Amino acid sequence: MKNIRNFCIIAHIDHGKSTLADRLLEFTNTVSSKDMEAQVLDDMDLEKERGITIKSHAIQMEYKHNGETYILNLIDTPGHVDFSYEVSRSIAACEGALLIVDASQGVQAQTISNLYMALEHDLEIIPVMNKCDMDSAMPEKVEDEIIDLLGCKREEILRCSAKTGDGVPEILDAIIDRIAPPVGDPEAPLQCLVFDSVFNPFRGIIAYFKVVNGTMKSGDRVRFFNTGKEYDADEIGVLKLDMQPTKEISAGNVGYIISGIKTSTEVKVGDTITHVARPCLEAISGFEEAKPMVFAGVYPIEAEDYEDLRASLEKLQLNDAALTFQPESSVALGFGFRCGFLGLLHMEIVQERLDREFDMDVITTVPNVSYNVYTKDGEKVEVHNPAGMPDITMIDRIEEPYIRASVITTSNFIGPIMTLCLGKRGELVKQEYISGDRMEILYDMPLGEIVIDFYDKLKSISKGYASFDWHHNGFRPSNLVKLDILLNGEQVDALSTLTHRDNAESFGRRMCEKLKELLPRQQFDIAIQAAIGAKIIARETVKQVRKDVLAKCYGGDVSRKRKLLEKQKKGKKRMKQIGNVEVPQKAFLAVLKLD
Repeated sequence: MKNIRNFCIIAHIDHGKSTLADRLLEFTNTVSSKDMEAQVLDDMDLEKERGITIKSHAIQMEYKHNGETYILNLIDTPGHVDFSYEVSRSIAACEGALLIVDASQGVQAQTISNLYMALEHDLEIIPVMNKCDMDSAMPEKVEDEIIDLLGCKREEILRCSAKTGDGVPEILDAIIDRIAPPVGDPEAPLQCLVFDSVFNPFRGIIAYFKVVNGTMKSGDRVRFFNTGKEYDADEIGVLKLDMQPTKEISAGNVGYIISGIKTSTEVKVGDTITHVARPCLEAISGFEEAKPMVFAGVYPIEAEDYEDLRASLEKLQLNDAALTFQPESSVALGFGFRCGFLGLLHMEIVQERLDREFDMDVITTVPNVSYNVYTKDGEKVEVHNPAGMPDITMIDRIEEPYIRASVITTSNFIGPIMTLCLGKRGELVKQEYISGDRMEILYDMPLGEIVIDFYDKLKSISKGYASFDWHHNGFRPSNLVKLDILLNGEQVDALSTLTHRDNAESFGRRMCEKLKELLPRQQFDIAIQAAIGAKIIARETVKQVRKDVLAKCYGGDVSRKRKLLEKQKKGKKRMKQIGNVEVPQKAFLAVLKLD
């Protein structure tokens, strides 16, 4: 027990978490040189392609220090704000954290937010400055920033280069010296915290856990606390590069359990595992549920794929605890699911994984956030979907979610960033200098405004320098209206959005113009209208494709030409009554990119 260390790696995006994890594995000979590759822990193709970590990854290493063998359990975490939930779970299973800061970029928004998360759980923080070999590195300046942030001594900051491997032995020594061994009683009743789960088509659901108290042996009868279900521990083991079965796992260690669980709802991340014969009295606390921020409808392209989509989403949910979904139906798209995501990147990743891992082609509707609607009867309704809005005459007020956004940037981009935030209905809270010419700006903004394209715009106007982080900051009353899109008088419910009254007109107009470009021409006129209730605020028309009926009239009487044109007109009118308009998938996506 005293020779076990559990730690995670936290940092901003692209500050070198996965590369440092690679060097630690290489140095402790956990991964042989023939298996070594970049981002060795990232097992999804998608992670390798994009160079981002999506899932937290746990692995066990052995390291000799002063003649003793130590067991180090490392959890590599994602850096993107959309996956901060993964980070919170990893932190719950550790006693210490390596806080990595890029020597050329310094402290960024996500560095601060992950640090606060780690401090809440009383983790021992080891500051590490990475990329010291780069020409653009500013070690002294970045050290000053870390000292301001942590209040640590200068000599406590470790310098390394994850790429070349310089300074890695010092990090391993610091982990052993500074991080406390896990506390727990191997003889007490069993308490294990489930921090992740994966689906294996051959072995059922595999749960990853940290043993807080007690000892688990292979073949034990165990119970999952929240669901009350009981299983036999068919196989338990530790997580090396591959799973390695063992006979027992005692307090302080991290391992996995395979018990032939088939149903995905029976394993919840954050659950407690205990013995049936000698159960613990209470579950492990301090684990919050993920709260989805962005909602979008996911529909199968073919109606018969609905059940397959449900099964795919259930399997994904195992691996991604932050994904929530419930069935819904739409007039335009048939049956599908209303899914909750942590952000737009998360939504994009889920879409991509559905396509790759489960071969599911889906249509995704316009993303929106959840609103609290108060009716005149004093009833509160949570609305995720514009279609679920009560009648306008019944509504007393609508409250929308607000966030506290933190933007860290250099002073020369302040002007454009402020203009962007004000355009998104942001309210400036404060601005302060961090160090040199780097500033932190705090804004209160509606979540619905940043959901679609805020991050992209921020990156482009700051030439990629600005870093962005946010957290939820309650609900506020707002003047929102439901904007409907009509095609030939028929409402397309998948394109309905809730927007602020001041922006509704310009947004409706842009939407109509965009759809005019995207909808293919038919044999009849298509009227595209944007409406708020019964009031039409914008209109565009996609002109019909017309055959030249006068081609065969060489000269002759004008009345003959008129008769042919009248006949064509009648035919078009009849066609319009029976014709229906197909909305292509790219139209749903294009709405996101409106500018």
